[in-house]
Amino acid sequence: MWQYSLRRAKVLRGLSFAVTVRSKGSVCCDLSGKKWVKPTGYDTGLKTFNSLTKQKEPLILAREGIATWYSCGPTVYDHAHLGHASSYVRFDILQRILLRQFGVTVVQAMVITDIDDKIIRRGLEENVSPSIISTMYEDEFKRDMLSLQVIPPAVYLRVTENVHHIVAFIEGIVRNGHAYATKDGDVYFDIKSIGDRYGKFGGAGDSQGEPGNPHKRDVRDFALWKRAKPNEPFWDSPWGRGRPGWHIECSAIASSVFGSQLDIHSGGIDLAFPHHENEVAQSEAYHQCGQWANYFLHSGHLHLKGSAEKMSKSLKNFIAIKDFLQYYSANEFRMLCLLTKYRSAIDYSDGSMSEAKNSLGTISTFIHDARAYAKGQLMCSPIQEALLWERLAETKSSVFKALADDFDTPRAVSAVMNLVHQANCQLQPVSKSDGGARSPAVFAAMVTYIRDVLEMFGIDLLHSKEAGVSSDDGRLEGVVEQLTRFRSDVRAFALERQNETTGGASKKPGLYPDRVPLLTACDSLRNDLAPLGVLIKDRGAKSTWEITEKGQTVKDSDQEKSS
Repeated sequence: MWQYSLRRAKVLRGLSFAVTVRSKGSVCCDLSGKKWVKPTGYDTGLKTFNSLTKQKEPLILAREGIATWYSCGPTVYDHAHLGHASSYVRFDILQRILLRQFGVTVVQAMVITDIDDKIIRRGLEENVSPSIISTMYEDEFKRDMLSLQVIPPAVYLRVTENVHHIVAFIEGIVRNGHAYATKDGDVYFDIKSIGDRYGKFGGAGDSQGEPGNPHKRDVRDFALWKRAKPNEPFWDSPWGRGRPGWHIECSAIASSVFGSQLDIHSGGIDLAFPHHENEVAQSEAYHQCGQWANYFLHSGHLHLKGSAEKMSKSLKNFIAIKDFLQYYSANEFRMLCLLTKYRSAIDYSDGSMSEAKNSLGTISTFIHDARAYAKGQLMCSPIQEALLWERLAETKSSVFKALADDFDTPRAVSAVMNLVHQANCQLQPVSKSDGGARSPAVFAAMVTYIRDVLEMFGIDLLHSKEAGVSSDDGRLEGVVEQLTRFRSDVRAFALERQNETTGGASKKPGLYPDRVPLLTACDSLRNDLAPLGVLIKDRGAKSTWEITEKGQTVKDSDQEKSS
C-alpha cells in the first residue's frame, strides 16, 4: 500500500505539466527582486496567510478546482511525535476544508527523507544499515498518520529513489550559473549569484550559513551535493560519489511531480528559514522564474505547557504519537488542533486535552439528546422552533466566513458550540408531556449539519465508537436495548406514587416504601454500567442509552431523583 509507485508518479507528472503550462501573465519569467506577484487563475473565494508576503492574500490557483500542494515530510530516524502530528493534522484539516467547503481537490506530494546525517548516525549507533532505520521509522510514521486519520498524500516519494532527479536538478542550477563545485567534490549554491532575491522569509541577514568547507565562496552558500565520507552510503554523480544535501531534495522532487509552478507549499514554521528559503532560491534558479511556489503555509509549534521550546527529537522532550494514543483518541487530538489557529503555537497539557475532550463530549451529548427527542424518548417543554432555525442559518454563515478567513477553525468551532448551547437551552426535559406539538425536524437538521462540519474537520463521532466494537456490535446494542427497556419498566413501577386517604384527609403522594429498593437497584445498575462504556440517562419516566468511552460517569443532572 505504501510502496512508491512509479506508474502513479508518472501520472502525477503528466497532471503537473498540464497544470503548469504558463498562461498569459505567468510569473515564471520574472527574475526581479523579492516582490510577490499575485497569481492569475481560479479564485477560491478564501484568503490565507502567505508567508511570502506576511499577510493574508486571496488564494488563487492555476487551475479551477485543483490545488497542487507540496509538503515537507519527515526525516525518518526516530519515532514521530506530537510536534509532527500537530503540523500534519492541521494541514490535513486545511485540505479537507478546501475540498468540502470550497470544492478544491488537493493533489499533494510528500518527500520522505530516508538518507541524512541523523539516519546515518542512528544506523551506526544501532550497528545496522541506514536503510533499515529509515524503513522502520517510515512505516511507523505512516501507521501513525493513519491512526490520526490523516489522509495520505497522492504520492510519497523517497529521496533514495529520486537521486537521479536530484543530480539532474543540480546540473541545471550549475548550468544556469547559480552553483559551483569544489575540488573536493562538493557542490554549493552560489547565493551572491541571485543578488537581493535571497531572504524572502527574512533571517538572511543573520544567517551564519552551514559549517564546513573552506572552499565556499560565501559563508551563506549551502550544499547541494555532499562528497562521500568513509562508511557512508553514496551515489555516483558528475562530481564524484556522494549524496544530496538536505534542501535540494524537496526542490528537485517537487519539480519532478509538479513542474515549474506550485500552488501551495507547507511545513512547520521552523522550516521557513533556512530550509524553505533555500528551496525557493534553488528552484527559481533552476526554472529561471520569479515565483516558484505561490503560497507558503506554515504551522505553529507544539509546546509542552510551561516550556518555551518546541517539541522535538533533538531536544528529547517529545511524546511519541503511539504513546499519546494510549491515553487519548485521534478525535480528541484533532479537536485540540481545531481550537487553535493553524499558524499559532499549541500549548499541550492535560488541561488543554481536557478542554478538547470536553468540547467533543458536549457535542456528542447534544447529538444523543437531540436524537432521543426526535424519537420521542425525551419529553421537553414547547420548543421555539423558528428561533432554532434562525440560529442554524446564522451558524452556517458564521462557519463559512470563519473558514474563508485563513481557515479560522477556532471561530468555526465556537460558532458550532454556540449553536449547541442555544439548542440545549430549548432541550429541557420534563417528566410528563403536555401533549403539545413537537419539533423534531429542526433538531434533526442541527445534528446533520454538526456531523457534516465535524466530518469536514476529520472527526467522525459515530464511526469512532463503532471502530472500537467488534462485528458483534449489532448484538451488543440489542442486549443493551433490551436491558434498558427492562430497567425502564422496573423503574417506572418503582416510581409510581401512592395517594393514601386516612380519616378523610389526603396525605402527600409519595413512593411505595417497599418499591424503593427497586429504584435503588436501578440507579446502581446505571452507575455500574457507566465505567464499562454503557451510559444510561433517565429522562423523566423514560430512559435512553449510548455506548461511550469507558470511564464516563453519569452526571447528577442526568439522574432521576428518587424522592
